Amino acid sequence: MTIRRPSPAHHPRVPGTLVERLPPLSRRLMIGAGAAGLMLPGLARAQNAANGPSDAINVSGAHNAPIPIALPAFTDASGNTSDIGAQITQVVTSDLDHCGLFSAIDPTSFVPNSVVNSVPVWNNWSILGAQALVTGQVTSPGAGQIRVEYRLWGISQQKQLQGTAYTTASGNWRRIAHIIADDIYQQMIGEKGYFDTRVAFISVSGPPTSPIRRMALMDYDGANVRFLTSGRNMALSPQFNPTRQQLAFVSFENNRPQVYLFDLQTGARTNIGSFGDMSFGPRFSPDGSALLFSISKGGGAMIVKYDLGSRRMTQLTDANSINVTPCYSPDGTKIVFNSDRDGSGDQQLFVMNADGSNVQRISYGHARYAEPDWSPRGDAIAFTRLDSSGFGIGVMKPDGSGERLLSQGYLEEGATFCPNGRVIMFYRQSPLRVGNVSHLVTIGVDGFNERITPTPTNAEDPSWGPRLS
Repeated sequence: MTIRRPSPAHHPRVPGTLVERLPPLSRRLMIGAGAAGLMLPGLARAQNAANGPSDAINVSGAHNAPIPIALPAFTDASGNTSDIGAQITQVVTSDLDHCGLFSAIDPTSFVPNSVVNSVPVWNNWSILGAQALVTGQVTSPGAGQIRVEYRLWGISQQKQLQGTAYTTASGNWRRIAHIIADDIYQQMIGEKGYFDTRVAFISVSGPPTSPIRRMALMDYDGANVRFLTSGRNMALSPQFNPTRQQLAFVSFENNRPQVYLFDLQTGARTNIGSFGDMSFGPRFSPDGSALLFSISKGGGAMIVKYDLGSRRMTQLTDANSINVTPCYSPDGTKIVFNSDRDGSGDQQLFVMNADGSNVQRISYGHARYAEPDWSPRGDAIAFTRLDSSGFGIGVMKPDGSGERLLSQGYLEEGATFCPNGRVIMFYRQSPLRVGNVSHLVTIGVDGFNERITPTPTNAEDPSWGPRLS
């Protein structure tokens, strides 16, 4: 919901994939020797070959001094660089670069023959300043399959930190690359990564006077875009279910806004319904069993909870004011929303208990606030802010303290957190001579490392989904 203009199962990893834990190597032990394999319905998180508290690096320290990491292109069985090996390495490198916590060492500086019998020549990597090294190999067992194995090495420790192999359909190579990047992130940083994820958004195309708005889905980095709706009816506000492969969104079928569910596995749509004068802004509960959304009535809007099992609707606020854009805290005990209920004349952020009781205002800046999104870490709320300087994206603590603007521009809205709470995506609209251009942008919660995520069309209303793994 825009600042008033005015008013208004866990996911399986890679099915059919074989995952193996690779043992630590000595100079006499070749990659794959003694590795145990297990066929799983989905790809399980790899176990660490060796790790400990000293192997993880403080996140704030990595922001100030990104971790130098060497990523030679993955080779084939003969030790030569293969096309698919180079592609996997490029995606892993791009993922680690995206978070701003790693600095990939220029491959042209690598000393030749610095991995002997699959074991690093430690001095050749330490003289480059590398703290970590990733080596890998891609082979083809046949029947359209690939086997991707990699090892993460700690250079100062002179030991293997991680070793895993995946056998999967060749078309899954990009997901395997994201999973490897997540493994490296977790080993080196000490918390889960966010690369094996997807983003739902609204694709905007066509003439400015009659734009076509389609719901779309992509990998977090902009790859593998697919359109989920035809554009015949305008789609708005996609939101991921945190526990199953499902989206909630609003569609204007028969020129009336209605709330729908979209099954990402089957493509099936379920009409939740249309309520009051307008229903909008659906958001899932943390367990995925219920939706919050707003219903406009007369000149106001109330927040309701809709139980997806019983189809029972519970009113949480009245409609004496405009109460919109509700979002649960990650533990499900609180709800943040924006409202003009206090008579100040501006939209502000409020937090209430999950049953609608104990409403407390948390924003007090000289501005309008909207579109709050609660961090998965529980420690911050992102928001859109409009003041005399324009639109901006900011964060504050759940009690309203510590407010910080991360970005400001002509029009910036729709903040959504990545699963580990370290990065925010939003959309930025810039004016053209005729119409506007809209990009999806990511930025760290510290306000650094801003990136534009490429999309084939203008893009708005992003929703960052949960980890697929």
